Amino acid sequence: MSAEGTSSPRLAIRQFLHSLQSPARILVAISGGSDSTGLLLLLDEAVKAEPDLKISLCAATVDHALRAGSAEEAREVAALCASLGISHTIAIWQGEKPKAGIMAAAREARYGLLAEAADAFDADLIVTGHTLDDQRETLRMRGMRTEQISSGIADAVLFDRRFWIFRPLLFSTRADIRAFLKEQGVAWIDDPSNEDAKYERVRVRRQLAADPATETDIRAAWAERLALSSQAAEWLDRHFRLHGGLLGQVSVDGLRQDRAVLDYALGRLTAVFGGQPFVPGRAQMERLLSFATGGEPGRMTVGRVAFDLRRDGLYFTRESRGILPLVLRPGEAGVWDGRFLVCNGSAVNARIEASAGSSSLIPVLVTGIQPPRVGAVNDSTKQDESSAPNDLGALDSCDEHRNEGGEGTGLPKAAWKRAVASAPVFFVDGHPLSPETARSIHLTPYFAPFDRFLTRFDFIFADRLSAVFAMVPYAGLPLRSIDGKTI
Repeated sequence: MSAEGTSSPRLAIRQFLHSLQSPARILVAISGGSDSTGLLLLLDEAVKAEPDLKISLCAATVDHALRAGSAEEAREVAALCASLGISHTIAIWQGEKPKAGIMAAAREARYGLLAEAADAFDADLIVTGHTLDDQRETLRMRGMRTEQISSGIADAVLFDRRFWIFRPLLFSTRADIRAFLKEQGVAWIDDPSNEDAKYERVRVRRQLAADPATETDIRAAWAERLALSSQAAEWLDRHFRLHGGLLGQVSVDGLRQDRAVLDYALGRLTAVFGGQPFVPGRAQMERLLSFATGGEPGRMTVGRVAFDLRRDGLYFTRESRGILPLVLRPGEAGVWDGRFLVCNGSAVNARIEASAGSSSLIPVLVTGIQPPRVGAVNDSTKQDESSAPNDLGALDSCDEHRNEGGEGTGLPKAAWKRAVASAPVFFVDGHPLSPETARSIHLTPYFAPFDRFLTRFDFIFADRLSAVFAMVPYAGLPLRSIDGKTI
């Protein structure tokens, strides 16, 4: 990323607005700091200058309630929005705050509250004021953890499968944004936590000020990531099969494909099947790739996933150890083991735990966003749809009468047994649910690395995987062009 690659804030905002599908309503996340205040004013100026774009604004301030004065700052932002005629709401992070990992917890809370505000305002998308300075800091922090080239902060992220979050100022500098605010005669709020050296980002910011490093060509890194996502999606179509929604299989030929594509695809499949938000680290992935491409049958575990290499390919499923139970009260929803979203629509408390090899299969209808069969799009056990049962448990049809090994279409018994052992079962007071209660509990697959935060770089792969699991597609980008190119 060179100085020539930066964008003036006004130009960046104008290009962003022209890239949007319209009409559109934008929720602006504004804290009162210079970046988000500049974002709001730049958008307001551009929207008023081009009414034919049919774009309107609303705004939200998240008060994390972590320090004295935050409530008053939120009221100052509300007053600014009122002076501009922009609808605004203050969302407060309620409840007890964690003593460790406060920044990550605050980020989760912030985006959740912004999504609620977007719902309330009937907004189509959310924008935040991340800048080139934030990008540089992120790249430096990630560079201290890995030698791999990072794609840094994404310019667009799908949150919770619901709202796209855009960062239109990601190639504009904080200095340029502050110059614009001074030109407008508008002040901003300086958050004292931005000077607190106990936070890694603050320390890195000071390092960068003292020692600016040669920068990554971030656009090239984005292009490479997008290409890998597309190639890995094609790899899924050709070389990956899903059995019963629980057991993955990669063909022998799939293990012989380009190593970079295999690295990308296997890393993300490991995260999905292991219920983890991140792919395994570099050392773990090197071990997995060496094992998968070595051709020597065997078993290994990486990222909570048990891998079984056989003559007909690589089988993998969630290992059955370390799966914690989840209890949901009536009306509650939660993610079990990072792999399934469970909604308890019954009138009783429901406990979800691993089958652990029990012959008692899952007595829960797969409803909601699921068609009758999990994995029906890419499933070696597929039957005629009209006779397909509507529960995961009934998919244990590739059972003991199937052959061990890969000569025919049968699945290895040991691999399938491990898959079933990792499946969810439901209980009330230690007893399996009745059929009536079971019909009120809805179970859908959950992709831990994608379903909360999905970057546009990974969208193609994630969307193709969603189809493999017979789930509805992810929400598409509300854009008519990217980087000036019509989509």
